[in-house]
Amino acid sequence: MVTRRRLFIALIPLLAAGDWPGPSADFTGRSLGAFRAESDGLGTTDAPGGEAGTGDDEELLLALHARAIRAHQEGSIDLLLEDEAEDYVLVSRGEVSRPTLADRRRMLGPYLQSATFQEYRDIEPPVVKVSADGQLGWVIATVRVRGSRALPEGGIRVLDFTSAWIELYEKRDGRWLRTGNVSNFKDP
Repeated sequence: MVTRRRLFIALIPLLAAGDWPGPSADFTGRSLGAFRAESDGLGTTDAPGGEAGTGDDEELLLALHARAIRAHQEGSIDLLLEDEAEDYVLVSRGEVSRPTLADRRRMLGPYLQSATFQEYRDIEPPVVKVSADGQLGWVIATVRVRGSRALPEGGIRVLDFTSAWIELYEKRDGRWLRTGNVSNFKDP
């Protein structure tokens, strides 16, 4: 199992040596295998011999993450919510909430429709993990965002920040669904 301690220990030499791709790196459309090769095994599991929690499930979670990125780039609330469960936990800005699909559509729909992104992309390889029983998973991502949003009262708000988050997933009836998100934001 990849523990937090092992993850941080693995990151130290990459950061110290300057081998980690910088903010200009574009990971869009790249496979988990490529991320693993560059990051010396980050995101891998110790599950033996191709059992649940390896390979295909991790690739599927990475593809779901890429679809969420694309939903933002395209301004599509339908695409974003397509892989989300009705029961959902959202942790952001010091609060824990449980918005329904309808709540998320109401909160995010107008935002996505009014935003234009010049940049919305991973700035480092996402860390992907699937539980040993193959029923739970998560994706840890750092995303750079630049763009603008038309405000309902008129005017434009510049969007320029980096966000790091954990997407939480659960496999239900053989299908991965996003069941939560824990996020934070930092100005450039």
